[in-house]
Amino acid sequence: MATDWRDNLMALLPDLPPGDDVPVSAPEPDDKPAQGRLDISIDRKGRGGKVATIISGFCIDDSEVANIAARIKKRLGVGGSARGGEILIQGNHAHDVKAILTEFNLKSRII
Repeated sequence: MATDWRDNLMALLPDLPPGDDVPVSAPEPDDKPAQGRLDISIDRKGRGGKVATIISGFCIDDSEVANIAARIKKRLGVGGSARGGEILIQGNHAHDVKAILTEFNLKSRII
């Protein structure tokens, strides 16, 4: 049976001088997934015919989504909200939102 590289390293552990800190286990990977591509869409349903720009596809905390929403709303001078991992911006601002998200180093596409 082939030995694992971890077994080989653990076999060397007793030979180390005292006081050296040696991590026994591998470091934990980041539990936050990388942000993928965001979808930007225009919607009128359920808003009395008024247009809204919807940004969806976030893989981050709701508090961070709310922070991004606040920054976008301030830049555009419009209202909106952030709920359930989505951002709603009042009005048709798809291209402006895409440009702002690009400045924030977030990938997006208009669908």
